[in-house]
Amino acid sequence: MAWTETGRAVQEDTGPLSSEQPRPGRSRIHREAYIAGLAAFSIGLHLVLRYGFTLHWLEYTLPLLVALVAGGIPLIIDLAKRLVRGEFGSDLLAGASIVTAVAMGEYLVATIVVLMLSGGTALEQYATHRASSVLGALAKRMPQTAHRRRGSTFSDVTLSEIALGDRLIVLPHEICPVDGTVLEGLGTMDESYLTGEPFVMSKTPGAQVLSGSINGDNALTISVVRLPVDSRYAKIMQVMQASEQDRPRLRRIADRLGAWYTPLAVAVALVGWVVGGDPHRFLAVMVIATPCPLLIAIPIAIIGAISVSARTGIIIKNPGVLEQIDRCRTLIFDKTGTLTYGKPALTEIVAAPGFDADEVLRLAASLERYSKHPLAGAILVAAEAKHLALEPVRLISEKPGEGLQGVAGDETVEITGRGPSHEELPAAGSGLECLVFIGGRFAAVFRFRDEPRQESTAFVSHLKPKHQAHKVILLSGDRESEVRYLAECVGITEVHASKTPEEKVAIVKQETLLQKTLFVGDGINDAPAMQAATAGVAFGHENAITAEAADAVLLEPSLTKIDELMHISRHMRKIALQSAVGGMALSMIGMLAAATGHLAPVTGALAQEVIDLAAVLNALRVAIPPTEKTDF
Repeated sequence: MAWTETGRAVQEDTGPLSSEQPRPGRSRIHREAYIAGLAAFSIGLHLVLRYGFTLHWLEYTLPLLVALVAGGIPLIIDLAKRLVRGEFGSDLLAGASIVTAVAMGEYLVATIVVLMLSGGTALEQYATHRASSVLGALAKRMPQTAHRRRGSTFSDVTLSEIALGDRLIVLPHEICPVDGTVLEGLGTMDESYLTGEPFVMSKTPGAQVLSGSINGDNALTISVVRLPVDSRYAKIMQVMQASEQDRPRLRRIADRLGAWYTPLAVAVALVGWVVGGDPHRFLAVMVIATPCPLLIAIPIAIIGAISVSARTGIIIKNPGVLEQIDRCRTLIFDKTGTLTYGKPALTEIVAAPGFDADEVLRLAASLERYSKHPLAGAILVAAEAKHLALEPVRLISEKPGEGLQGVAGDETVEITGRGPSHEELPAAGSGLECLVFIGGRFAAVFRFRDEPRQESTAFVSHLKPKHQAHKVILLSGDRESEVRYLAECVGITEVHASKTPEEKVAIVKQETLLQKTLFVGDGINDAPAMQAATAGVAFGHENAITAEAADAVLLEPSLTKIDELMHISRHMRKIALQSAVGGMALSMIGMLAAATGHLAPVTGALAQEVIDLAAVLNALRVAIPPTEKTDF
């Protein structure tokens, strides 16, 4: 079956591109992971030597000294550099606690703080996605060779050997290696990975093809119009790399709280020392001021939220997203496969006078049972929904470019696309369509659209009252008419249609400058925008490239899962702040007692352990899923 696409504008690439493509880097274990491992091993060895053997003080303390020299000193140097830059975070107070504990001879305490400081950083770096993996997935998807045609034969050549004007053969089900123009062949290509449009597009001589598109069942001969390094696919890779490099660093909960807690603790300790004239007061304050609620309780809350998310089918790739999603006030959605099902549905039948729409559908569906065309399934689903009894068929024929023909029952049926001789028929719509002829007479026009998900309208309408969303945006590479149609269906007023990946990134960056943004999408063309947003969520895991670029991946493509992620984020932030702020409040009471000489350093250390325990136990509540998972 052939079909007609109307109103499609072909967008040209503009701007020079580098001919040097980024090479994906192998992920490495960061220095903090080594320090954390060394600290943990040293603490374990110290305890074994101290309580399992009768040894001299230096012998069982030596492992701690090694950890402090090899791991603690590099951390202190880094923290000193941050202090010079005027960055006051909770880790600076941890550094001061390390120095204070060493000065007091509390080497075990100092090593534990080293473990907490380096372990939290290592955990986050391990879980955080890397740009190189995204670019690697992009590069891996593209073919490394192409079939160049010379005369009646063709040979395999590398992409670097391809020249403008070369004739290439794209075999069935291959990925197109370059942007080009069809010279020979009739077929289809799936461009949804790049354009966002959900339909398989017809390709006839003269049609444009995009690199990265998946060819259909028939081989096509194309002429190269852009070199591989200048192709649409290469441009997406470049935009992806630029988006990752330009992504701003977000301030985490611990950073914001530590920015005022650290100088306050140091000030209290100094005042206690100066007023009391006793340096032990300074040491006592620093011991009880150790920011364990920030260094331990918040990471534990995040780990608990990651666990809850995994149990509900949500993979957290960047732990920081859990701190940000509930605070995003601009929510940006791709269209195809996100707010829609990503596949065509028969939405309208315009029957000619003298023909019944259901009868035309019944006969057309009878033939479509034997078709491999992508719209055949939509016709069959529509017939099944109406419980229409299908006819036996014979004399089936489906030649490329000629449509589907056959005899259903006693009627000759032809399903084809709109041609020059069909000008007298009903005006073409904005989406995809096919024409049905019965007994040689025009019977009906079938029109198809990418229908919204059943829950889309309810989901969109609840975002502002339930999640304090200030703005909801529909951002798509699809055509204006299709995007507007969806926006009206689901209740979105701000629409950006026919946008390239580069334009998507520009829009997301502009919105992110105004307030935190959440971007949700599922295609390759969405991946750069995910990098530019405050938080990016991949809708489904079928596309490895999008999944690599996202901060979180929904294993089940459902808007309910997005709502669940928002509630998990809210639940985690609430408990994490309770643990951190509550722990710091108790520590400040202890700091005042220590500064006034009512709390000795040893007693302060014990009090700090009790505070830490309370903060950690409270943070563990995050592992219990929130009672309200969705609210729409």
